[in-house]
Amino acid sequence: MKKYILHLDLDTFFVSCERLIDSRLQKKPLLVGGTGDRGVVAACSYETRRFGIHSGMSMKIAKRLCPEATIIRGNTGTYSKFSNIVTEIIKESVPVFEKASIDEFYADLSGMDAFFGSYKYASELRQRIIKESGLPISFGLSQNKIVSKVATGEAKPNNQLLINKGFEKSFLAPLSIRKIPSVGEKTYKILRNLGIDKVKLIQEMPLEMMISVLGANGKTIWKRANGIDNPPIIAFHERKSLSTERTYTKDTIDMNKLKETIFAMAENLAYQLRKGDKLAATISVKIRYSDFNTYSKQVKIPYTSADHIIIPTVLELFQKLYQRRLLIRLVGVKVSDIVSGNYQINLFDDTEQMLDLYNAMDNVRNKYGEKSIMRAAAMGAKSIGRFNNPFNGEPPLVLAHRKQ
Repeated sequence: MKKYILHLDLDTFFVSCERLIDSRLQKKPLLVGGTGDRGVVAACSYETRRFGIHSGMSMKIAKRLCPEATIIRGNTGTYSKFSNIVTEIIKESVPVFEKASIDEFYADLSGMDAFFGSYKYASELRQRIIKESGLPISFGLSQNKIVSKVATGEAKPNNQLLINKGFEKSFLAPLSIRKIPSVGEKTYKILRNLGIDKVKLIQEMPLEMMISVLGANGKTIWKRANGIDNPPIIAFHERKSLSTERTYTKDTIDMNKLKETIFAMAENLAYQLRKGDKLAATISVKIRYSDFNTYSKQVKIPYTSADHIIIPTVLELFQKLYQRRLLIRLVGVKVSDIVSGNYQINLFDDTEQMLDLYNAMDNVRNKYGEKSIMRAAAMGAKSIGRFNNPFNGEPPLVLAHRKQ
């Protein structure tokens, strides 16, 4: 049986969603992301890319490069709804699929050749997505995830590409080494210093040489360059950590403001754990100063999802971490080592009234939304919250209005 792995990618997804909402934006230069001076470009239309703009760039620089661009503050909730429409179409159309991100999917079409023809079936699926969602989408089809992902990139915008078995190496050979997934900026510089610019040169190198230069990652890159890396389809993403961050519009040293933020973060993460019947055993706090130096501290605790354990632990870590007395740009809280389970009552420290309070507050949040009730100490940070269930098996959402 021939193996066929399909990779689907919604083209300039956030931009396409905004154009679907407002047709006046069609064919105009468009930037989506954080709109303030510290905003980051989450997505940019093809019209802006000729100016050198790319996702992840500072919005301030992007405005300077393309002053005529329309700038829209991203809305993760809106994009999630469009993503879910596409997810449902794929879910009912293929036997096994992986949602790799809000706009990227893999599907295993192996065995469908006997009934439909895998490429024909993938083409019909793409046309159905375009018709029912109104969004442009591209796909690549080959025998493994890596080649299919590269093929999608070559097919864009709004197109499709089949790489037949046995043609993987010849397809990859003329491409830039940047096209290989897992070749980041640092790895790219190392390879360029060796005179390697095309995938063909990696294909001709001995595996041992790649390992000696790049370690274990060298083996992965060599296999991918030769089209033989074959990671599995991951149908369910098990979350082992949960985190939230806040970048301030203006650097601050206001301790009340800082403590309100991390208090609200800790309270929200504890609620998310209880809602998902999860417990965490590691708590981390991160701060970034105005000079961009970033520090973090973490501590191991008994498995818990209780506010009265997580919140004081977070505040204590922050007190230990904040030593330089410089203005702070960013704060973050993370819970990790997550397992399934419910909070076990401590016979000596917990009271029935406190546990009843947790249940009452959680019931209000479940019914009216997670921001409907909070402690007074967190009132100054009302925007701390989530758009989805973090334990639904889907990958974490990337905020569409994030800041640097």
